[in-house]
Amino acid sequence: MTDTTAPRAIIIGGSLGGLFTALTLRAIGWRVDVFERSPHALDSRGGGIVLQPDVLHAFHFAGLRHPGALGVASGDRIFLDRDGTVVQRGYQPQTQTSWNMLHALMRAALPDSQVHPGETLLRFEQAGGQVRAHFAGGRSETGDLLVGADGARSTVRRQLLPALASDYAGYVAWRGLVPEPALSGDDRALLDGVFAFQQGPDHMFLEYLVPGEDRSLAPGARRWNWVWHRKLAPERLPGVMTDAGGRQHAFSLPPGALRPEHATALREDAARSLAPQFARLVGLTAEPFVQAILDLDSPRMVSGRVVLVGDAASVPRPHTAGGAAKAAANALFLAQALQRTEVPVEERLREWEALQLRAGRLMLEAGRRMGDRIIGSVPADASR
Repeated sequence: MTDTTAPRAIIIGGSLGGLFTALTLRAIGWRVDVFERSPHALDSRGGGIVLQPDVLHAFHFAGLRHPGALGVASGDRIFLDRDGTVVQRGYQPQTQTSWNMLHALMRAALPDSQVHPGETLLRFEQAGGQVRAHFAGGRSETGDLLVGADGARSTVRRQLLPALASDYAGYVAWRGLVPEPALSGDDRALLDGVFAFQQGPDHMFLEYLVPGEDRSLAPGARRWNWVWHRKLAPERLPGVMTDAGGRQHAFSLPPGALRPEHATALREDAARSLAPQFARLVGLTAEPFVQAILDLDSPRMVSGRVVLVGDAASVPRPHTAGGAAKAAANALFLAQALQRTEVPVEERLREWEALQLRAGRLMLEAGRRMGDRIIGSVPADASR
């Protein structure tokens, strides 16, 4: 039976940040409801994720258990040259998982009654220590806290900080997932169990194994996850972000939406620029997708009883491998702050905000430095 006297959180966004927040707040006794704008089950457009300790800490706090491994382990990091020869190798063990592995595990831990798809937030208002959220379908909900976990295009952030906008960094991440058996035996022998890279003068390719689409970790049932960071001039971005149906997207195209001519150009560029093993991976990708690399740094994460977490607050560059970890840490430390009932809620939120803003900015700065080293300066005639 639900304790109707417990404080209630209205969480906007049903991706990783929203689910981390729901589970960690539920663990401290809060009632939680997640509202997601998409009417459909969210897809795995995020692809591969490096599994960071913050994710595991949040899972442990939330009491989320998994019977086996959460990802695919790798040992060595290798760098290939244009000819496909290993020119550098070093031992750096880590585990790689996938967006759909983490999302499915967390979503299964929440009852359907607490997750509400097809609900688009229009606006919210605050009064008397409560927040009232209004949705496009006419629904209104009242809670003790409203959490904006609705990503880089956050509606919550737009109401709090209407003048704040993200900055395009001048390059994109082309991405893809390939079933493990699709790659030839020689290529599989080279790439299995490693985190592989190719560094060029103005691009970087990386690859690693992740769980299968059904979250299987069995050899032969996994997927090759690849990412190719490449410069793309700002004037070319709208064209690339226009899907096969003619609809222009703001910052990313999901699998299956890329226009055929752009997919063809990507494969041709891969054949010219990449190690043969990597070029073959790109060629085998049925539905490549693309994400613009953004810089977004919110000066605030709290306004009264409204908070921002994950990409709604700041967007680190993917070189940090910390996007999911940042969302997990935001949620975990928010729950821990709200546990301290001897301190007024507003004071706890201000303390949480100060620490999370500092941590987020350190990650943003690190990501920019890494991006500058990897991609270099971005000229006006950046390549396609």
